[in-house]
Amino acid sequence: MESKFLKAYFSEFIGTALLVLVGLSVVIFINGKGSPILQIIPDAGTRRAVSGFLFGTTGCLITISPVGKISGAHINPVVSIAFWLRKTMQFKNMLGFIAAQMAGAAIGCLPLLLWGEQGNSMDYGATIPNGLNAAFIGEIWTTFVLIAVILFFTGHEKLKNITPFMMPVIYGMMVFAEAPISGTSTNPARSFGPALISSVWSGYWLYWAAPVTGMLLAVLVFNIGWLKHLRSDVAKLYHFAQYRHISNDL
Repeated sequence: MESKFLKAYFSEFIGTALLVLVGLSVVIFINGKGSPILQIIPDAGTRRAVSGFLFGTTGCLITISPVGKISGAHINPVVSIAFWLRKTMQFKNMLGFIAAQMAGAAIGCLPLLLWGEQGNSMDYGATIPNGLNAAFIGEIWTTFVLIAVILFFTGHEKLKNITPFMMPVIYGMMVFAEAPISGTSTNPARSFGPALISSVWSGYWLYWAAPVTGMLLAVLVFNIGWLKHLRSDVAKLYHFAQYRHISNDL
């Protein structure tokens, strides 16, 4: 049994490392200094939308991959906390997932240093608040949307299998609208990795406090009225039919 948990934690480590490495490489390639995309797509808003869509696509592909099959592909601490609050994940497993996610983000960001000046021009994808109040509110609503979409789709029998395919759409829209204000993190691990390698920690506390607040609001909403009946019995975003998530084994 212990080996199953370790395998799941390792898969979550790999999934989060891939999210920050591939997802932020896309962001740097499209928006960094000297990128040819700056001339091909001169409009900053369009570049943000494309960047967000491709970042969400990265998360989607990780979720439907063998890595996602093993761990459930939370690749975000607030997703794990939400599943714990919804009683589909045990507390100690949630802590194991969060530790794996933070470590994965730290290791996955190291190769971003190879982007050199182009990466440095964007602080390697670090999220920096443009006004604490506005950024805090922005991270609350974007994380609320993320968790609400996950809870709604995973809890709906006819929609749950398309859950990961919603990520490119919602991140495309959220990054377009929110990136100039907060960087559109919604994920403390995603913000941790680039902060670590760039040494840019401005307002990092916000990228825990606001996403957790947004997640708590979403969980609260899904405990009210007819929405409380939308509930997944496994802490997964895909691969529901193959086998139950290990978090249900204890």
